[in-house]
Amino acid sequence: MVWFCYPKPFVRDSIMFGSRNFLFAKSAAGPAGNKLFMWGFNGYGQLGTGNTTAYSSPVQVGALTDWGTLASNGHTLCTKSNGQLWSWGRGANGGLGLGNTTYYSSPKQIGALTNWNTPATGDRLSLCVKTDGTLWSWGFNNNGQLGQGNTLSYSSPKQIGSSINWSKVVATYRFVLATDTTGKLFAWGLNTSGQLGLGDTTNRSSPVQIGALTNWSKPAVSPDHSLCVKTDGTLWSWGANASGQLGLNSTTAHSSPVQIGALTDWATPAAGTNFSVCAKTNGTIFSWGNNGNGALGLNNATSYSSPKQIGALTNWLTPASSFSSTNCVKTDGTLWAWGRGSYGTLGDGTTTNRSSPVQVGALTTWVNAARSYAFSAGCTQTP
Repeated sequence: MVWFCYPKPFVRDSIMFGSRNFLFAKSAAGPAGNKLFMWGFNGYGQLGTGNTTAYSSPVQVGALTDWGTLASNGHTLCTKSNGQLWSWGRGANGGLGLGNTTYYSSPKQIGALTNWNTPATGDRLSLCVKTDGTLWSWGFNNNGQLGQGNTLSYSSPKQIGSSINWSKVVATYRFVLATDTTGKLFAWGLNTSGQLGLGDTTNRSSPVQIGALTNWSKPAVSPDHSLCVKTDGTLWSWGANASGQLGLNSTTAHSSPVQIGALTDWATPAAGTNFSVCAKTNGTIFSWGNNGNGALGLNNATSYSSPKQIGALTNWLTPASSFSSTNCVKTDGTLWAWGRGSYGTLGDGTTTNRSSPVQVGALTTWVNAARSYAFSAGCTQTP
């Protein structure tokens, strides 16, 4: 999971390269530093608070205001505004990129380079695109998810191939999707449910292009299904579908991309376990799939196999989903959450499940949220 962070004021944009490609907050000054807050489960130290205490409300990571791009999944990566990359949390299999397998509950810098740009995290798995367009990976690699052409784990960053035109990367559990600056979409890693979109269920240990099209834009992944918005605003899905999470009005699995409906106004996708969420260009937001723990935010317990609008508001911006939970920043800078509340993962000060969106605090300075499959979450905030 990857989230690119810009300061307010919020405006809608569709810039494609060099960040996670979705409608994001932007200012004329470009990227800048932010405060970093995290909450939820903290058994691995992934909240970066110097302990392993769970928090049900956002807690600031240190006092610095130079944080940039956040990704978390049992361990956490975050860039800084000067291009440094920092990690903390679960160090198993070298997932922190620090040359060891030690767990850290406070941020540690990965090397000394200052050209890191867009990180992604999976199960003990880390990747990051640099500002020079190269793509690097490290950590757990039993299914080839590091893209190195083997199944060896690495505890320090290792470049994937020699390409210098990678744009963005998203990861979950043990597989990866990535786009390049030409709009091609690539996949590798675990493929037992067809989640790589390559027309089969064979694992891959190196990047393989999905089809031949060059208009892929905004990918999102869950442990067993994938979503992607194209530059034309269409939305596509593939992988497991037992709960209707592909949004195709069926429960049939697909190992190749299939378009969801015919609309061309999709903007920002997010994929959770057995469910999906996507905001549109008009600020509305939709969900579908399994509705356990209120994951769909529809104020009921009914599951749906096609998109259903959450409420009637038109100011939703950037959703982030995992397991049965979602956080979403609105265009007014407020932060909202719904779904499973275990360990305080919604950030609303409770461990209660919510079947409708509830506001996280009262601040209006939130930028973009990230969610972890280890029941933790984070969000940056303008200083």
